[in-house]
Formats: sequence, structure tokens, C-alpha cells
Amino acid sequence: MRALQLPSLGAVAVTDVPDPAAQPGEAVVRVRAAALNHRDVWIKQGKYAGLRFPCIPGSDGCGVVESVGSGVDTSWVGREVVIDPGSDWGPTERAQSAAYTILGLPRDGTLAERVAVPASQLSPKPAHLDAVQAAALPLAGLTAYRAVASRAQVAAGERVLVTGIGGGVALFALQFAVALGARVWVTSSSEEKLRRARELGAEGGFLYTADGWAKDALKASGGFDVIVDSAGGDGFGALLDAAAPGGRIVFFGATRGDPPAMPMRKAFWRQLSLLGSTMGSPKDWAAMLALVDAHGIVSVVSAVHPLADGARAFEEIEQGAQFGKIVVTMS
Repeated sequence: MRALQLPSLGAVAVTDVPDPAAQPGEAVVRVRAAALNHRDVWIKQGKYAGLRFPCIPGSDGCGVVESVGSGVDTSWVGREVVIDPGSDWGPTERAQSAAYTILGLPRDGTLAERVAVPASQLSPKPAHLDAVQAAALPLAGLTAYRAVASRAQVAAGERVLVTGIGGGVALFALQFAVALGARVWVTSSSEEKLRRARELGAEGGFLYTADGWAKDALKASGGFDVIVDSAGGDGFGALLDAAAPGGRIVFFGATRGDPPAMPMRKAFWRQLSLLGSTMGSPKDWAAMLALVDAHGIVSVVSAVHPLADGARAFEEIEQGAQFGKIVVTMS
């Protein structure tokens, strides 16, 4: 079969590799579409733990079950599925176990014509999504759902700020918060991205490149009950200024690095909660799919590339100008 492989540090190649076989408890999925995440870029750049080369990246996938191993219900064969990217979450909802792994490293991922996964990670494809839209959902949707619904516990009527709109997780966070009845604002460095976010239900937006944007956000909203962030860095202090007393700041990344300073007085005097979040449990996965089904939520897709053009897909996500997910199709 063909696969988009990382043969060595910094390299991307489409190559022929052996077909996977379903081991006991597993299923082989013929992949129709797979999406890229920043995780794949970090693996390519050598900025991820447990690196090994060559490897087949990809944590997101939609396809048709082709075969199953022993102990797996044969009724899965022929069904369209999406794949939960996480495995071995563990016994508690509080946090993942030490055994938790994400598809695409160390296990070969979805950027291939076929992938073998534990059958416990299969779910029926949401009926209202096509293969490309469904492939865009798993990792970003799961991460956003846990941050918004499980960790921050966003409720109807609350004021929510989602920073850095345009990335897959941020867009799902916007869509999920709107579906939960929240009032949502966003930030970006692009007026065009702010405009497109309003089309998805945002009440407004702010250019985080503008001086004093947090004061404008505070004035417009009255202060945010929940702030969803993945950047960190120099701008994190402004989020404390924009939060309402008793607010929750949930963060699932640090693309701009650690904040240079933490103004603790602002946090404790205003009773703020700082909530770390990453990925999600099987319970989060099921609840996320139910929310997507109930509200007819459609993944935002920025670009679609055939497998043969997979290197270009990597270039696009590394440039960071996308609005939505970048998807690779196997046809």
C-alpha cells in the first residue's frame, strides 16, 4: 500500500509499505481521508517525545473497515467509521494514564491507504459528514470538547473567548461552545479570520496584535467566564486581564512557549482557575460525537490534497495560514 511516511528527520515521502494485518482485538480500516495536526509537524521536526524514523504519522482518519482480528465483532466489516486517536486512557476521567498513546506515534498512523487500530477505537461515521469532514474531526474535536465541556464545563449563557481562531481545535471550541448555548468571542491576527468566525456564530473578535486588545475585549463582553487558549507566551497575561472574576482559563498547548511571568496576585484575588487539558477520554469521545450529531456540526476544512501531494499538505500546516483542517485523501 501507499503511505505518507517520515523516513528521517525533516523529510516527507510517499512510498510503498507492507499492508497491515489485524491482530487479535484489532481492525484494519481502508482509509478514505486523513487530516494533519500540528503533532505531525512536531514529529517531522523532531520536537516530540519517543521519536522513531521511519514512521507513518496521522492521528485522524475516516474509512471503511476491511477486516477484523479474532475477538472483534465481524459486523464492523464494511462499515464507515471514524477513529478515536487515543488508546489506553486509563481508569479515571481526571487524567490519562502513563500508558496513553496517540495514533501516529509510536503506532503507525492514518496517512496511509490502510491502518490497523484497536477495535475499541472505532465509531460509526456521523451520517451528516462526508469522508473529508469526518476525517477532520477526531483529534481536534476531542481536544476541543474536553477543554470546553469537560474541563471548563461551559454552560449556556456564559461568555467565552477562544484565542487564535483558524486552527482546528480553536474552530471546534467555537462551534462546541456555541452549540452549548454560550456567547463566544475570538481573537486572531487576521481580520478575515475574525469575519469567518462570526459566520460560525462568534459575536465578535479582537486582533491580538493590537495594543490594548484585552481592554477592548473586557469592555465588549463584561469579562469572560471561560477563556480557551493554546498559545501561552507573552500574551498569557492579557488573558488574566480579560477574565471575569471567578473565570476559568483552559489551555491545551503552548505554541508561543511558557509565559515569561505569572501575575499570581491577579489570579488569586480574582478567584481565577487555570485548567490544563489535553486530548480526551473514551467518555469525552462519545460525548463529542453525540454533540456533533445532535447539532449537525460540520468540520471546517481549509484544504484537501491527494496522498501524492502530501508534502504540500505538510507545507501548508507549517505556514500556519489555514482556516480549518488540512485533509489528505487516499484516492
